[in-house]
Order: sequence, then structure tokens, then C-alpha cells
Amino acid sequence: MKNTDQTYMKTQPVLRLLLTTALPMVISMLVNSLYNIVDSFFVAKISEDAMTALSLVYPMQNLINAVMIGFGVGINAVISFYLGAQNQEKADRAATQGVILSTIHGILLMVFCLLTIHPFLKLFTSDTTTIQLGLQYSHIVFAFSVMFAWELVFEKVFQAVGRMAVSMVCMMIGCIANIILDPILIFGLGPFPRMEIKGAALATGLGQTISALSYVVIYFCRPLSVRIRRDCVRPDRRICRKLYAIGIPASLNLALPSLLISSLNVILTAYSQTYVFILGVYYKLQTFLYLTANGVIQGMRPLLSYNYGAGEHVRVRNIFKDALIIVFLILLGGMLLCLTIPQQLMGLFSNNPDTIRSGALALRIISAGFITSSLSVTASGALEALGKGLSSLIISLCRYAVLIIPIAFITSRFLGAVGVWHAFWIAEALTAVLAVLIFEHTLKQAE
Repeated sequence: MKNTDQTYMKTQPVLRLLLTTALPMVISMLVNSLYNIVDSFFVAKISEDAMTALSLVYPMQNLINAVMIGFGVGINAVISFYLGAQNQEKADRAATQGVILSTIHGILLMVFCLLTIHPFLKLFTSDTTTIQLGLQYSHIVFAFSVMFAWELVFEKVFQAVGRMAVSMVCMMIGCIANIILDPILIFGLGPFPRMEIKGAALATGLGQTISALSYVVIYFCRPLSVRIRRDCVRPDRRICRKLYAIGIPASLNLALPSLLISSLNVILTAYSQTYVFILGVYYKLQTFLYLTANGVIQGMRPLLSYNYGAGEHVRVRNIFKDALIIVFLILLGGMLLCLTIPQQLMGLFSNNPDTIRSGALALRIISAGFITSSLSVTASGALEALGKGLSSLIISLCRYAVLIIPIAFITSRFLGAVGVWHAFWIAEALTAVLAVLIFEHTLKQAE
């Protein structure tokens, strides 16, 4: 297959092209977010301690996700750039070396997280039951880190060449497997033993493995225009630098929520463990919105990278604008849901009236920042696609650390735990202004 197969990325009408590439990813992200909610729903049925344990493990779990997905963004952008520049050899090298480096990352992260999870959990709670539940979950889920790495690297390679439907199918296979396995392994249905929180972890790991194997099968049965080749195994310093130049800032972008959640957990613990539970539930619920929006971003990235590499700067602007409108509509819908049915959403995870009431208030307040975050989310993803990882990182630093953490600390001094919820929309509004300025400056320089 010749590299001209990707030229449609700079010839088809922008909106139709974006919808074609983004829709499969939006669907797969919806399924993925549904899995996150279903997984937490079943864990919450074990006990509130189990859900709290899951919330405390989440930052460490998100660290693995961040490194894997962030480096995958680098692989995606570099492959798409070289395809746009009509350089097949370097596109193959980027794919091959991306697979090798991702495998190494998976092994190192697995070892690091297994060694540090116990002291990490003890930073936030002294409750032995919660700590033991967290250890039971994390020891199993971290053991699948390499399979998760393979799943993500193949996902980004397929996306880079425009095979979004394959990414959708493989991701959905893994997510559906998770959803089916969760109740079976957690509650011990049929011949399977009751594993409770260990079952949730095993279901997650098996789902990732099934998804990764699906990619491998399709890769060999229906070859891509980009190939993983033995003669491309030798490290190419220039390509590795490109991969890391985009991948490291992208990983930091995605790792920042871990820093945010850990910092907010410290603030909230001073008031009540219930607020830690509410924050954990919020982050599970918000994945339904932000993962769906991320599906649009994933569909946008290869189009931007390809057209940027081909020198089509007008199309770059048009692709960005259309993606921004779609992301805005998704987050607007999420805000309306949080304003109209917050009690029902919290009721999925708790039967405690006080927890539901406090959680509903949190959802109403936090959701005020959803629509403004569409600017920063889309601009950050676009900058990664253009190879401007540092600019993207600046935006994310403001969303997840530089602004929101000090604002949360200050507002909590005056309003208590509710002040933490107000910090979300304040930080999103300020970051949105900065994101527009950075993106416009970057495009003007490129043009």
C-alpha cells in the first residue's frame, strides 16, 4: 500500500473528514467511559470503602495511563507528519521504535507502581481496610501494564493512518469484555469465585489484553500503509527525539490530573472522607464527557498533523474550528445533565442521602466550567498535533496545577469543602483565555 492512500486528508471537505475520523473514536470513547462508570458502579456495590480505595488508587493508575497515552500521542503525530511529508521510511521507523519504547515504558512503570503504591496510599488514609482494598486492586491491575502499552501503541498507529474504525472496534471489544467480566468476577457469577475488588482489577486487565490482541490480529490480517519492520529497530536519535518531544509534554498533560486529585484529596480529607468519595465519583462521571470530547481530539490530531506537514495551514485552522464546535456541544450537554439530574447521577454510587446531597451540589458547581474548558481542551490537543508539546503543557499546567490548586486552597479557607468545587470553574475560565492566546500565537508563527 502506498503512502498516497492518506492524501484524502488534505482533499476532502474539512467537516465531513473530521466527522469521518472522529465519529468512530467518539463511539469508542463513549463505550470506554461507560465502562469506567459501570466498573465504579459495581465496585461501589461492594462497599463505600472499596469505592474510596478505587479513588485513592486512581492517581497512580492515571500516571500509567498518562505515560502510555502521552507517548502514543507522540507516535501518532510523528507518523502522521511523515506521511504528510511523503516520507514512508521515517513513518515506518517511528512506528517500529514507538512499539519498542512503549514496551520498555510498560515494564518500568509496572515495577515502579508496584513498589510505591503502599506508601502512596498511606499518604491519604490510615484506614487499614481502605489500604488493603487499594493494594488488592492495584497489584493486579498494574501487572497488566505491558499489555496496556501494546493496546495503546497499536491504537495510535492505526489512528495515524486514518484507520479509525479499527481503533473503534478494538477498543469496544476490550471495553465490552470489561463490562461483561466485571459482575462475573466481582460477585462470582456461575462457576467463577467471588473476587470483589480483585475481580474488578482482573476484568480491567483482561479487557486490555483482549483489545491489544485484537489489534495484533487485524494488523497481520489487514496490513497498514505503515509497517513495523525489523530493519527499523535500530534507534534513530532524530525520530526518538521527535517522539519524546511530543510524548513527554503530552504525558505530563495527562499526568497532571493525578497531581490535582492527590492535592485536592489532601485538602478534602481535612473536612471529611466523604468529600474524597465525592471527588472520586465526579472523576468517574466526568470521563463520560471528557473521554467523548477526547474522541473528537483523537480524530482531529492526525488530520492536523498531516495537513501541517503538507503545509495546508488554512485547513489546519478550519479543522480546529470545527473540532472546537463539536467539543463545545458535548460539554454543554454534560453541563445541562449535571444541572438537571445531579442527585440521580450521585445515586448511582451511594445510597447515603447526605452523600448524595453534597455530591449533587458539587456537580452543579463544577459543571459551570465545562463549556469554557472546551477551548483549552481543543487547543491543547491541537498544539500536540502540531508538535508544540510545550505550549500544550503550559495550558494543562494551568488547568490542573498552577491555577486550580492554589485557588482550591484559598477558597476552601473561606467556604470549606465547597470552595474546592468552585475552584474548578474559576480555573477553567482563566485557562480558556490563556489557551486562545497561546494557540493564536502559535498558528501565526507557523504561517
